[in-house]
Amino acid sequence: MNLTCIIVDDEPLAVSLLESFVGRTSGLELLASFTDSVEAVAAIRDQKPDLVFLDIQMPDLNGMDLARIVPEQTSIIFTTAFKEYAFESYEVSALDFLLKPIRYNKFLVAVEKARKRKTPLMAAAESSTEEAATTNADAGQSASRSSCFIRVDGELRQLPFASILYVSGMKDYVMFYLEGERRPLITHLTMKSVEDMLPRDRFLRVHRSYIIALDHIRKVDRNDCIYIGDEVIHVTDAYADDFHRFLNARTFGK
Repeated sequence: MNLTCIIVDDEPLAVSLLESFVGRTSGLELLASFTDSVEAVAAIRDQKPDLVFLDIQMPDLNGMDLARIVPEQTSIIFTTAFKEYAFESYEVSALDFLLKPIRYNKFLVAVEKARKRKTPLMAAAESSTEEAATTNADAGQSASRSSCFIRVDGELRQLPFASILYVSGMKDYVMFYLEGERRPLITHLTMKSVEDMLPRDRFLRVHRSYIIALDHIRKVDRNDCIYIGDEVIHVTDAYADDFHRFLNARTFGK
């Protein structure tokens, strides 16, 4: 299976090294390389690569901020000399984290993760045509559903929609935070599959890594920070328009 990729790093030597790695790797095609992260944004959005190798510490637009506007289907592999960013990389659902100086064997492992991630996404895309044929017939049933099932520790757990506060994504896993429960339920899913599963009149994606239950919002501050449960979730630019439309539709005294 072939993968396309883009390299973004403000250090030319780091770019050259990654380009040499890509050239040595079968089934990996380099679409473009950038030392300017701002210039990279348009190319990533237009070309929608399968994979982006992304430095974190860059001027103007750092890697963490750029990662938040990368298309959902694009995997992110961070490349950095600072291991303290490893935990923060999970907040933007990065696929992997390569510490400089990067070794080729580590590079290959990260690419293989991206290849495995693409496989189920392709299968889902191929089945979408068949699913579309039954969407209208199922619409009434979907609207009336009040719960869903997720697999946790080998068992199916039924979750009433009313009990879900928000959902957070981390790599290939998602965490369901529920009202009245201290610990989240963790299951192997993608954020896109969860977004499709939850009713859109009750849940909204507000961040690459967060889906919120609209009825559980306690308040929204002037910086577009949502207070829900014990969490404060910032609405990112990619999802701000949908969130503001929701607020405007429900706000008195505009």
